[in-house]
Amino acid sequence: MLSTIRAVGNGLRRSLGARPLQTSPALQHDSLFVHRDTPEDNPDIPFEFTSDNLKRVEAILAIYPEGHKRAAMIPLLDLAQRQHGWLPISAMHKVAEIINVPRMRVYEVATFYTMFMRKPTGKYHVQVCTTTPCWLRGSNEVLEAVKKNLGIGVGETSKDGMWTISEVECLGACVNAPMIQINDDYYEDLTLKDTDEILCDLKAGKRPAPGPRSGRFAAEPIGEPTSLKGEPPGPGFGVRSDL
Repeated sequence: MLSTIRAVGNGLRRSLGARPLQTSPALQHDSLFVHRDTPEDNPDIPFEFTSDNLKRVEAILAIYPEGHKRAAMIPLLDLAQRQHGWLPISAMHKVAEIINVPRMRVYEVATFYTMFMRKPTGKYHVQVCTTTPCWLRGSNEVLEAVKKNLGIGVGETSKDGMWTISEVECLGACVNAPMIQINDDYYEDLTLKDTDEILCDLKAGKRPAPGPRSGRFAAEPIGEPTSLKGEPPGPGFGVRSDL
């Protein structure tokens, strides 16, 4: 039924000279929602926080009052993922133990948020946004450039364990579209040349500067300001003189 609707919609758009209806090439997210024991991910593999991260655990828990420690679940899961590179089930069990909640409560959170990677992930996790603003600015071409440069597809990890590609929904930098996120860094206002340069720099062991590649500092208009050019008027501006 859905394929029929898409076909009719695309036919109508072609007849009107419009671009075809954009649909994701992935039928579902590449995250793992149901656990299956594997040699690298099963409850028999122990997980412990490092001594440094145990201090971070204590600092995180100290933020929350007694009786509300379970609210630390997401930051603790994030800490476990940063330590391990992805989030195995044994790390989820450790978090459940620390905040004293049933394991199922941790499973619910870890499988809901796509920020948690439930399978081995490359050293560099390349997330390409293809939501409407980025798509209108060429994110499809950016995604193809990433796949070609790395030699893998969406949801795949390179054989050397260095790269993983994910196609994601809005990353919240729409005014700087198209953009990608690599680990914690945003790269915005991308061209295909920028995309290749960023990946090649990372391959060479360099850390390309994050942020817009267009020369602007953040999300300000490109070029000269179009409003708010002068000093703001003082108190009473525009008030009737007879008042």
